[in-house]
Amino acid sequence: MAKTNADFYSRNSDYSGTRRIQADIQELVEYRPNTSVRIWYNEQRDGFANHWHRAIEIILPMENWYDVTVGTDSYHLQPGDILFIPSRALHTLSAPESGVRFIFLLDTAPLEAMRCFPQIEPLLASTLYLTHSSNPALYDEVYHILLQMRNEYFGTNEYSDLSVYSLFLNLIALLGNYRLNSLQLFSSGRVSRQKEYIDKFNRILEYIDAHYMDDLCLDDMAASAGFSKFHFSRLFKQYTGFTFAAYVCHSKIRIAEELLSRPDLSITQIAMQSGFSSLSTFNRVFRQQKNCSPSEYRSKNRAFQHLDDHSPENTKNAGLG
Repeated sequence: MAKTNADFYSRNSDYSGTRRIQADIQELVEYRPNTSVRIWYNEQRDGFANHWHRAIEIILPMENWYDVTVGTDSYHLQPGDILFIPSRALHTLSAPESGVRFIFLLDTAPLEAMRCFPQIEPLLASTLYLTHSSNPALYDEVYHILLQMRNEYFGTNEYSDLSVYSLFLNLIALLGNYRLNSLQLFSSGRVSRQKEYIDKFNRILEYIDAHYMDDLCLDDMAASAGFSKFHFSRLFKQYTGFTFAAYVCHSKIRIAEELLSRPDLSITQIAMQSGFSSLSTFNRVFRQQKNCSPSEYRSKNRAFQHLDDHSPENTKNAGLG
């Protein structure tokens, strides 16, 4: 483990012990106050049952193993292994009797506000497991950035949280460039053709993001891109990791999650404004992806908002007008 003079304990002194703000399987991440970042120096022996949260989670064991299940995939992490867990992904954690790992939790809201988010969302929607043996060059770069993030967070820099998120953006750019360089989207080796294909699919993702309420048809999207339906489907899956239909559904559910925080909208209105043709379809798809109904999700968010509004930090700030 790379050495640093940081005090791993005092940096997390505001943490409320082993308490986790949770409603059923959904968790509200306790970021550092007024930031979008939390990094834990974690020695806990307790495991965590199936849960999800809106943060992107990165796990880096330093001493002893750590077991993680994301969806139906299980990972037995050894010291130095790196696992990226997507935002909103169901996962379980299991720790040994003794061990140390760093848990990076990063809010996705700043990313979702970026204009380029439709282009990077597919990258963030997949679990990534990195070991030194599987990809030494990429691993070394990712590991170095994670250690920089850790050292900044636990250091004394006044703007450490901003520095950490800046490094996180560099990390996303690194992974994005690596992924693009490894894709084989065309038979020709010409760089100009690769750029042309990448630009096309980025425009398609931006179009889906802007027209999720429309009846998006695979045939029409393929024709607009100049491909046959079958060729388009193959390239879209290769570029995004999703089938076309699954990606459109993923985009609609992401919009619905945001709308469910608005008390002025009914569930039926949210279903329509998310691009679903019927309330029954919306309820079925939402439950499939979130393991709860839209109404239950809204109730959990309200419970979280109540807890967050009455947290010690917000209670303290409320008297500072």
